[in-house]
Amino acid sequence: MHISKLTLVNYRNFNNTTLRFQRGVNTIIGENGSGKSNVLRAIRLLLDDTMVRAAHHLSESDFHRGLDDWKGHWIIISVEFLELSMDEAVQALFLHGTAVLGEERIAKASYNLIFRPSKEIRLRLAALDEGDAAGLAAVRNTITISDYETVFTGRSAADFSDPKVYTEIVGDFELCHFDPDVEKQDLVGAKIHGFLSVTKEVALTFIQALRDVVAEFHNNRTNPLLTLLKSKSGQIDPASMQPIIDKVVDLNRSIEGLEDVKSVREHVRQTIKDTAGETYSPASLSIKSQLPDDAERLFQSLGLFVGESPGGYEGPIQELSLGGANLIYLTLKLLEFKYQREKLAIANFLLIEEPEAHIHTHIQKTLFDRISYEDAQIIYTTHSAHISEVSNVSSVNILGRNGSSCEAYHPAAGLDEGQITSIQRYLDAVRSNLLFAKSVLLVEGDAEEVMIPALVKRVLGLSVDELGLSVINIRSTGFKNVAIMFDEERIRKRCAIVTDLDAEFFDTTASTQDSAAFAARKLKAIGSEKVGQTRKLALDEFSADNPWIENFYAPHTFEVDFALAGNQEALAEIVGKVYRKASSIETSLKSLRSGNPTRIGYRTMMMAEHAGKGWFAILLAGKISNHVIIPDYIRKAILFAHGSFSKPLIARILRHRIASATVDPFTQESLNLLTEKIALFQQGLCDFSVLKAEVERTLPNDVIHPFLSEIS
Repeated sequence: MHISKLTLVNYRNFNNTTLRFQRGVNTIIGENGSGKSNVLRAIRLLLDDTMVRAAHHLSESDFHRGLDDWKGHWIIISVEFLELSMDEAVQALFLHGTAVLGEERIAKASYNLIFRPSKEIRLRLAALDEGDAAGLAAVRNTITISDYETVFTGRSAADFSDPKVYTEIVGDFELCHFDPDVEKQDLVGAKIHGFLSVTKEVALTFIQALRDVVAEFHNNRTNPLLTLLKSKSGQIDPASMQPIIDKVVDLNRSIEGLEDVKSVREHVRQTIKDTAGETYSPASLSIKSQLPDDAERLFQSLGLFVGESPGGYEGPIQELSLGGANLIYLTLKLLEFKYQREKLAIANFLLIEEPEAHIHTHIQKTLFDRISYEDAQIIYTTHSAHISEVSNVSSVNILGRNGSSCEAYHPAAGLDEGQITSIQRYLDAVRSNLLFAKSVLLVEGDAEEVMIPALVKRVLGLSVDELGLSVINIRSTGFKNVAIMFDEERIRKRCAIVTDLDAEFFDTTASTQDSAAFAARKLKAIGSEKVGQTRKLALDEFSADNPWIENFYAPHTFEVDFALAGNQEALAEIVGKVYRKASSIETSLKSLRSGNPTRIGYRTMMMAEHAGKGWFAILLAGKISNHVIIPDYIRKAILFAHGSFSKPLIARILRHRIASATVDPFTQESLNLLTEKIALFQQGLCDFSVLKAEVERTLPNDVIHPFLSEIS
């Protein structure tokens, strides 16, 4: 039995979203604040028997932040189980508790936590006339969190992720329409009483995020070693413990019987009498050894000593490195889970929150490649690209922001096995960054991977990371194998495909005067252009009607189009790094400064091939200035992938352009006025069109203008 689906409605930062899980190991990834911890807490509220009962009564802060008014709304946390055992005990639990009605032998079941207004409040809402907005407001104004109740239900066939179902169950607050049937048992499901609770039948271990492991070891309540020892001590025959306890008792008596101890005791007694007198002195006084003589307290005195390096020295946990302590803690919690599994529960669940802290990347990959139990389902959250690399893409949930809400995306939804296999091969530690990004630029080679981040930083004054963009080098033109994940059904994030058309930029007409090498280059150029056109047709067909993908084409190749955009002097800066011969340097400089597009393009390609495209891009990235011109197709790709720019981002970009401007006594005053205008724009006191006009007047030839003309 395993969790196949988790639906969250109005819970914390989730308006209405569904996460899907597979048997075995599952991964949840997402940016900070996307709700990873909230997902684990939601599962624990349903299945963790160690959660304090008071935690089930939620609070105002548990309602989705996007609700205008939480009063009257419901919070629904629903899990769906698949592959239920045919064991009679299991069938009995779900048949009476969470089974879908009408099925004799069940393989699927639901279990729901519903936080809703009391029946009295629901009846008052149902009594309102349709459209009675004033009456609805009056009822809602009287509602407090104490008017809410928590119920656990099963046997529900409702799809809580469907907004229409939610409206049917809860009501329509816009139209003020509430169904007189306030129970809706056919949709909500039947109440499950405490003695049938699923939490009593499953085993769940939660490993929280590793922040202060040493403190955890020093706390008897959270010490994982003590938890393990307690677990084992409960299985030890009391008769086996008695000889140990007897020895402790004898040891205490022996310590108390030492001559020095008895002497000090007598001296204390006498000093008290001499000081306070016989009347006010204690009736008795002893010095006793306090070595614990019960199993639990004896175990509390045990500590873990570990040696991290050869030599035989073992130190206490506080002497370990952060990574070493975290690894030990994680290992003990996994052992705790192993003990839990031995209790023969109907299902075993292991939840791990961000386990990668301070742990070496090789250990991360090895550890989570090996964490797999035949009879258990594992769900962990992570920020680590190294852990996501060894995760099966079919078992990944990606959490992303959409306005005030967060959503879950399933990158393999609807794909066949061959497509999933292709994606999995691409997701190494570098490319798996695309799963974490707000948006993605897929590029075909090293040059774009190196240069696009450099261009963005120079022109906009922001890194691609600050913009939430991941530049992913496919190292081929097989974009569709990866881009297929960006779709309404899968990852609803923008994906810009940046590739070359490889159009000819020099005369490829065959000539008898051509050398063999030049003739071959012409044939290659002709062939590349045909391939580029074929690729464009295929990509345009692939992305048609998909709002999440758009293609952007270099007319020729990245290097040529970068040069022809007006960046010849940046190339001239690195000629001496590419060639050593004075004649080659002189010829190259003449070509780059000739003003002839064919000569400029041809020389640029010769330089890139001579140095190697990757190294050529690295040299070039080190020489570009803040006045570099970004080729049109790359600019458009960046703007599509990012989407709308906020006022603070626009303000930061423009301040960067001001700092990049040439300053003299004649322009400083204009720059100061523009700075003031930017401040007004941020405050909402200046229209964007007015600001753009001011930028154009103050910085008439700045490279930012093409961006500003298209920013929305």
